[in-house]
Amino acid sequence: MEFIESYHLTGLLIGICTFLIIGLFHPVVIKCEYYFGTRCWWVFLLLGIVGVIGAVWVKNIFWSSLAGVFAFSSFWTILEIFEQRQRVKKGWFPMNPKRKQDYL
Repeated sequence: MEFIESYHLTGLLIGICTFLIIGLFHPVVIKCEYYFGTRCWWVFLLLGIVGVIGAVWVKNIFWSSLAGVFAFSSFWTILEIFEQRQRVKKGWFPMNPKRKQDYL
């Protein structure tokens, strides 16, 4: 961390990690909706709450920022899971044949 702070790379590294975290959540939304439907939203609520607690609890600005990004990406995923269901209904994404009754 000393190298990062001495060369003022903290903001750049936070930006890169934010990009990676958001990029990670995109396929997670698709897979979770495919296999579990919208009933897994509460997992992301818990992850978001844990992330908020971590962001407040951690003193280091880098790790606190990443915990905050993770927390609010988790909260955003709740909305995205429900929107993903609508995208599946429109035929934009494949429907899980084992859960056809969920889309009626």
